[in-house]
Amino acid sequence: MAGTRAAGGHRSGARAGRRYGRDPARRVALDVLLAVAAREAYANLLLPRLIAQRGLAGRDAALATELTYGTLRGRGTYDAILAQCADRDPDSLDAAVREVLRLGTHQLLATRIQPHAAVATSVNLIKEVAGPRPAGLVNAVLRRVASRDLAGWLTIAAPSRAKDPVGYLAVRYSHPRWIVEALSAALGEAVDGGMAQTEAMLEADSERPVVHLCAPPGLASRDELITAGGAAARWSPFGAYLSSGDPASLAAIADGRAGVQDEASQLATLALTRVPVSGTDESWLDVCAGPGGKARLMAGLAARSGATLVAAELREHRARLVATAVAPAGSSRVLVADGTKPAWQRDRFDRVIVDVPCTGLGALRRRPEARWRRSPADVTALHPLQRDLLAAALDSARPGGVVGYVTCSPHVAETRDVVADVLADRGDISVLDAPAVLPDVPDIACGTDERYVQFWPHRHGTDAIFLALLRRR
Repeated sequence: MAGTRAAGGHRSGARAGRRYGRDPARRVALDVLLAVAAREAYANLLLPRLIAQRGLAGRDAALATELTYGTLRGRGTYDAILAQCADRDPDSLDAAVREVLRLGTHQLLATRIQPHAAVATSVNLIKEVAGPRPAGLVNAVLRRVASRDLAGWLTIAAPSRAKDPVGYLAVRYSHPRWIVEALSAALGEAVDGGMAQTEAMLEADSERPVVHLCAPPGLASRDELITAGGAAARWSPFGAYLSSGDPASLAAIADGRAGVQDEASQLATLALTRVPVSGTDESWLDVCAGPGGKARLMAGLAARSGATLVAAELREHRARLVATAVAPAGSSRVLVADGTKPAWQRDRFDRVIVDVPCTGLGALRRRPEARWRRSPADVTALHPLQRDLLAAALDSARPGGVVGYVTCSPHVAETRDVVADVLADRGDISVLDAPAVLPDVPDIACGTDERYVQFWPHRHGTDAIFLALLRRR
């Protein structure tokens, strides 16, 4: 399909304008949506590349970004509405038609773009990528969508909130049903109990997040990020928020002295370094270090403490990214290694952080397409790996050393259940009071076990990152 083939294309100047029509911002958004659907491309990687390749800037770049992420976030809601307007499942439509309809529906129901402009530009877009034949269908369906606002459509397209609260929230906030249920369980809410926290979490997932920046000690300062246009983070002494603009335009980011890192990730890393250890404190380990944002902060903190960091990453290309990230801090060594089968001597590290691969349900604001790619089967499949990585991390800590288990998911099976499974077979591990290590951050104690930390988008404005601190006795 033309839209899919164009997703990786490259043109410049006047030739690019002719090749991609008179509406380059919408064409970029469509090409990203097609690539996400056809080959599971990552929007956060492809979108900036296409914006640069096709010379978009200013309002066009902002429009392409809003349309891409807004459409991905709202996909579940829009599909329920399109099913009413097209009298068929959107997934049964041709890929280009389906994505243009989603893009048009987002403009009609969630932006200030005038209805006639949203419909007309969508018709022109489908003609550009698929020819004139589907234009009539796109025009007719979007005119039906334009006949009601979002609230009006939800009364028709969403299940009854009273009879099916999970189904209602799934359509209203554009999440698969199983994720709504998982978030409710993680928040300790019953599905028939109002689900106020769950709804607040889902609503936060639907909002565009600000960019979180991190200035590791010894490499950059938070004041430098603030002077460059950021705002001081609420809790991380190294953090800043960037509400608009390109982070790469900041000198500290461009130089590799600072990076993009969620504030909760910064705080989880900082918490590990605050736990007192007896004896030596000179050898630290990051078990799953790629792509390197967390390792950069660890390296800066290690250098400040007179410690050396070993950063391990399974995939060689990601290990190269880690090496680039930690290089400015010095006193770091990067290994290409399987964290479940350590290449290093065991019982040697004073501090170990293991940020395990997970479903990423805690970062759906930033990677909205992930909610449509993941399934309960992924949770089950990842559990053995998460368990093995934590067990290996505990073995890599010396007696008296401390381990931080981190995951960017609030799902109980990826957080508390993993820790419980590993500790059931060991008598040499103590669970520490992780919230006490971050006393300035409110409301972070984790549900039924307040020894753990759970960050939430709706409470903290961060990703939903989990932290357990464990000491090897």
